[in-house]
Amino acid sequence: MKDKLFQRDFTMVVIGQIISLFGNNILRYALPLYLLNKTGSAALYGMVLALSFLPMVILSPVGGIIADRVNKRNIMVCLDFCTAGLMAFYAAANNTFQLVPLLVAVLMLLYGIQGAYQPAVQASLPVLVSSENLMAGNAVVNAVNSLAGVIGPVLGGMVFGFWGLQPIIYISILCFCISAVMEIFIHIPYEKQPSEKSAFAIAASDMKESFRFIRRVRPEIGRVGVLLALVNLIFSALIIIGLPVVINTQLGFSQSLGNRLYGYAQGMLAAGGLAGALLSGSIGRKMDIRHSARVIFLCTLALLPTGFVLLAGAGGMTGFAVIAVSCMIMMILSTILSIQMITYAQKVTPVNLTGKVMALVSCIVMCANPMGQAVYGVLFERFSGKAYLIYFGAFIVCLILCWRSHRTFRTIDHRVMTE
Repeated sequence: MKDKLFQRDFTMVVIGQIISLFGNNILRYALPLYLLNKTGSAALYGMVLALSFLPMVILSPVGGIIADRVNKRNIMVCLDFCTAGLMAFYAAANNTFQLVPLLVAVLMLLYGIQGAYQPAVQASLPVLVSSENLMAGNAVVNAVNSLAGVIGPVLGGMVFGFWGLQPIIYISILCFCISAVMEIFIHIPYEKQPSEKSAFAIAASDMKESFRFIRRVRPEIGRVGVLLALVNLIFSALIIIGLPVVINTQLGFSQSLGNRLYGYAQGMLAAGGLAGALLSGSIGRKMDIRHSARVIFLCTLALLPTGFVLLAGAGGMTGFAVIAVSCMIMMILSTILSIQMITYAQKVTPVNLTGKVMALVSCIVMCANPMGQAVYGVLFERFSGKAYLIYFGAFIVCLILCWRSHRTFRTIDHRVMTE
């Protein structure tokens, strides 16, 4: 294993991620927004996103099991080609099937593929970079995710605002094909694990082993995962549903301008993620992971400006600027927390379990998202004239979670992060 971080194979993984995630991000921006524009229903928007997230939650553990037993490069290549084929099908079927069922099916498959894809990337890092570079490697991967998240929605917002959905579909197909072809030439160390069991028996055994690891060997990982799932239920789902609904329906913009501004806001969110990743790579080792509850508290405080803007009825660009900057600050803080948790879990997990355990933890964290998105969709439709009540309510609940989280983070062995 090399001490240099940006050696050939890691660099190619990073470049492939940039291209693939760019295609993924413009789709995840444009397809749900297309539905919101066509129907105008926040409840339907939230329900469709909730259904879309379910395959990601379900397939993340499966992807982790596969990542530990199959060549990770082959997983990335196959899934990128599959995503290109999926979007080619959507382009051909767009005028044939009804809008809502087609979008639900395509988004479910898109999120499901992403759920199976990311464990392969995360599981490849410990074998591509040295232990002392693992925090920096995770920061780079998160920075790439955020960079694609900046470029994707901003450019997607411009393209979607001026020319509609169809050009975005063609751009995404090109991105997935380029990424897949490039990933063919990546070498990720792989040793086949011999087994005489059936595929189902292997999956059941691996899942049981992962559960045992986070319950008995490293129970703090499971506790943090549950805590972050609760934060996702109240906090992350609110951002996902609330941001497009507020910008497009509460601030007084035309639909075309609202679509573009939502793209810019998504870009600012991703820029916050990029800043958080860069900060994690530089100061992550110096932060005491046991005090992570303070980071959640600061994220919670960032909910207040949006609530006050909506309460005061401050629309237009002033309201947009306050909301976008607040969300950007939330993203910086949450990215720092996420990278710390991922790095800790990778460091204390044996290499042969990394894919399974990381996927299981991701599944635990994400499982609350669909429920939160469905609930917030209904709430924004029910309180369309008093959306500030939703933000203030979320603030109070998150304060309670912050208070309870101190005990959980105190169980983490902070010495692991300095090794």
